[in-house]
Amino acid sequence: MPDNKTLRDMHYEMIRIRLFEETIQKVYFEGKTPAFDIAAGTVPGEMHLSAGQEPVAVGVAAHLRPSDAVTATHRPHHIALAHGMDIRKLAAEIFGKETGLGHGKGGHMHLFDPATNFGCSGIIAEGMPTAVGHALAFKKQGKDDIAVSFFGEGAANQGAFHESLNLAALWQLGVVFVCEDNAWAISVPKDKATAIANNSDRAAAYGIPGVLVPDNDPIAIYEAAGEAVSRARRGGGPSLIEVKTDRLFGHFEGDAQAYRTKEELALLQERDAIRAFERRLIESADLTASDAQNAWTRARAEVDEAIDFARSSPYPEPSAALQHVFA
Repeated sequence: MPDNKTLRDMHYEMIRIRLFEETIQKVYFEGKTPAFDIAAGTVPGEMHLSAGQEPVAVGVAAHLRPSDAVTATHRPHHIALAHGMDIRKLAAEIFGKETGLGHGKGGHMHLFDPATNFGCSGIIAEGMPTAVGHALAFKKQGKDDIAVSFFGEGAANQGAFHESLNLAALWQLGVVFVCEDNAWAISVPKDKATAIANNSDRAAAYGIPGVLVPDNDPIAIYEAAGEAVSRARRGGGPSLIEVKTDRLFGHFEGDAQAYRTKEELALLQERDAIRAFERRLIESADLTASDAQNAWTRARAEVDEAIDFARSSPYPEPSAALQHVFA
């Protein structure tokens, strides 16, 4: 069970992530209405938001160091922020500004941050072999740093999933594989694409622990991740954790979500993990109602400052298009 400080930190971090995503959602639609135009507006292009999945990122990241390597997916903001990424630089990168992580060239799906050893990609399952590579490097260097790979349940049907688990198990590498099972691979329900109910069961094929967290519970995720991270650090090899989480928004912004019923969408809002966690902390006296409100206020100020920083930052010079590229 996490101590009181950790519980409060997790609560604040989930709020900060949610407010950041909700603000980015509003900004994203600037200039895209009344007729949705994906190429228009303040932030052109696709946008994948992670509202509802905050407990997974926060529960795992509570055990990590900045020197641990983390790889994520095309839906990466919650993981990046939970692992310590500078929120101002993240916002600026999403806005395509020079002050962003990649000088505005990567956008929200291709974030890279040496300060927190974080990277992500729009390619499904791409981060899994990358995490294995990180862990192999740490082992050869004699370090107890580890790698964590976050991926969606749809990625578990990719060859990279099986290749990565196999090599990590064969070489006893310090990798924690975290499956964010939000039940939908874009618009394809899990039971139409995957032969088994729980991808955590697949760990047995590689002789490694497979742990299922059946509810989007930050504390249960924290406890499962604690065991897996400890195992990885002491040289015990990889683990696979699967969390049944919720994607509150569409696959991408502008997604009409015709594949979901109104009842399902309403239920997702009712069981919002952040509000449920907040009520739980207040009932257990780990947090007061006043503390909770202060957390929302502080997070709102931090997010607003980051967005203001991004808006006021300059765009890259046109000549910069020829920099940081392979010849």
